[in-house]
Amino acid sequence: MFGVWGKWIRRKASRQRGLTFALAAAGTVAFWAVEFPLPFLFGPLFACVVGALAGMPLKGAGRVGQWMRTILGVAIGASLTPDVVGQLSQMASSVLLVPVYVTCIALIGVPFFRRVYKFDWATSWYAAMPGGLQDMVLFGKEAGGDVRALSLIHATRMMIIIAIAPIILTQGFGASLDNPIGAPAVTIPVHELIIMLAAAIVGWKVAERIGLFGAPMIGPMILAGILSLTDVIHYRPPAEAILAAQFFIGIALGAGYVGVTMLEIRRDVVAGFFFVMLLSVLTVIFTEITIALGIATPVDAFLAFAPAGQAEMTVLAIVVGADLGYVVIHHLTRVFLVITGAPIAARIFRVGDERDKDSP
Repeated sequence: MFGVWGKWIRRKASRQRGLTFALAAAGTVAFWAVEFPLPFLFGPLFACVVGALAGMPLKGAGRVGQWMRTILGVAIGASLTPDVVGQLSQMASSVLLVPVYVTCIALIGVPFFRRVYKFDWATSWYAAMPGGLQDMVLFGKEAGGDVRALSLIHATRMMIIIAIAPIILTQGFGASLDNPIGAPAVTIPVHELIIMLAAAIVGWKVAERIGLFGAPMIGPMILAGILSLTDVIHYRPPAEAILAAQFFIGIALGAGYVGVTMLEIRRDVVAGFFFVMLLSVLTVIFTEITIALGIATPVDAFLAFAPAGQAEMTVLAIVVGADLGYVVIHHLTRVFLVITGAPIAARIFRVGDERDKDSP
């Protein structure tokens, strides 16, 4: 479609990323100009989705995207103050709902993908599980699932939730998306900026070395949390860094649609869309239960049970001024349950598929 220019761009990954960043920047400027909410997130997301569907040779942020996740990890860790830790016991009853929530998702999601869309057991399980996109695709691949279908289903889940969550927050709960996301870099002491940068790098690499899941985000979060609780750091990463993280999250989600075919749209993307509708019902139920029990505010409860990625919900929690510790603990619990159950599920589904093949 893009002729000679398209061929020239495809010859080198750096050119593809350059095109992607330029398109994302144009989307950001356009959304900023019309005063659309969260322009640094939705601008790149919308522009990259349109470009991907138009056949443009876009490419994800790669290692840069992982660096951006370290920023969010430090932001979460820096929010873990002694006051937040003191509230952990109050969160226990709410956190105990998370295993029930994940079980309900599995009981609904696996039959949905298996019976309605005829995916194999491994693909059905990992398509249903509300973990991170990269984690679910990786585990699905190891279990023998359809990698492309998993990528598109989870990308669709993330994109739809990120698109409708701000509407629910503002129109349904009366929340504002204009809360300060952080102090400008020039107002933060230089030594604290250096410490946060060191926490991002060291936390990531140590977590990666020991094989911790979600290392680019979880490692910096743990280390920054320790530094915050020991009174070493007193700020979150600067506003400019949080905006950069939004920008690259938008790119990652939008570029996930590169190379999508009409067949994949009719099957995988549509399956992801309808599954999100089912998930939304569960989210409403568990949000209402949490509110009725008086455990959390409506905004905190909704963000805690929204089945999107940890990074995406962290961004939304920051921009609406939600209780970041409460939201993140629930998402960490959900991801932990999904990740730890993955190897067991992989074995079960391999056995199940072998039995299906042996059946007459």
